[in-house]
Amino acid sequence: QVQLVESGGGLVQAGGSLRLSCAASGSIFSPNVMGWYRQAPGKQRQQRELVATITSGGGTNYADSVKGRFTISRDNAKNTVYLQMNDLKPEDSAVYYCKWSGVGMMYWGEGALVTVSS
Repeated sequence: QVQLVESGGGLVQAGGSLRLSCAASGSIFSPNVMGWYRQAPGKQRQQRELVATITSGGGTNYADSVKGRFTISRDNAKNTVYLQMNDLKPEDSAVYYCKWSGVGMMYWGEGALVTVSS
């Protein structure tokens, strides 16, 4: 089992910044991928969209909608992944979920609410 604890969500005005953190604990092994997905208001779980991912080797992947504004990073010693979100827009409002994936398994965090006011 892997436990994920997210922090850093909140309310921010458009153009502002937030930083999300997700700390993983438990039966962690490498290689693995950690990432952020978001679920907009009114959307179903299966409609969660990828925001950004980062491998244990440091490779990154971003959704086109956040490229140039969001930066994903990780501290492998702390088993923690971060999402720095700049120039936030109202359409970025969502519950942001942390995901950990290893060979044959995946785990989700409980989610962190991000609300961007116009």
